[in-house]
Amino acid sequence: MTAHRKGIGNRLLAALPPADLALLTPHFQKVSFEPDAVLVRSGDELDPVYFPHSGAIAFMLDMPDGQTVATSLMGREGALASFSVLGPSPSSVTAIARTAGTASVISAAKFRAAHAQSAAIRNVVQVHARAVLLQLQHVAACNALHRVDGRMARWLLQLHDRVPEDLLPVTQEALAQLVGVRRTTVTLTMSKLREAGAIPSERRGFVEIHRSRLERIACDCYALMQRTIDRMYCQELAAPQPADARFRQSAIAASHGAGGEFKAVSRAGR
Repeated sequence: MTAHRKGIGNRLLAALPPADLALLTPHFQKVSFEPDAVLVRSGDELDPVYFPHSGAIAFMLDMPDGQTVATSLMGREGALASFSVLGPSPSSVTAIARTAGTASVISAAKFRAAHAQSAAIRNVVQVHARAVLLQLQHVAACNALHRVDGRMARWLLQLHDRVPEDLLPVTQEALAQLVGVRRTTVTLTMSKLREAGAIPSERRGFVEIHRSRLERIACDCYALMQRTIDRMYCQELAAPQPADARFRQSAIAASHGAGGEFKAVSRAGR
């Protein structure tokens, strides 16, 4: 069991006026999740809704040939299963925690009721939906057009945006799924990144990164995507955002070149 840090970590919740946030908070349950925890399985109904305060969640698509590939990544800027406001529906992807984190959880029914009452909640859901769509479009274009080393650098930077340390808890198997390549390709690409000084060290389950060098290797998608999403959030969410230095600093650099205990979510699922 871990204690929640003070303040509101989730950017969507932090953007809500107090009266609108009060429609949600009585129904929240605090949870913590470990790496590899399955939060939603493909085919499951989108229920409950997760508002992450920390950690990184990958959306994985199972292909007919048995391969699994990541379509997008989410952290404290998003809400898992927020599209349940459209009505009960099965998930088309599996959501897996790539790094440990915490979240506020609410049932889809309670969230739909609050969404119907609050224009501010409807606004943050709309902004978030546009951000998710933008990320999906960039990932699709990136996979079609850019080299593996640039794509891997992009995924590592996206993970780093959601992890406070330069030592990322990620395996080569997880990287293979994120990038959509075989393990042998991951090994070769990691070797190239080490030679370039972008990965000072790597050991089982962890990758240390040198951010500025990794940014020089990443394809243009990372800079464009982060800058556009950050601008969208800052301009269109209803209230001033909490300090989010990582996202802000990465966007600027790219343009230039609630309390309680947590219930644990197991690796096997909810």
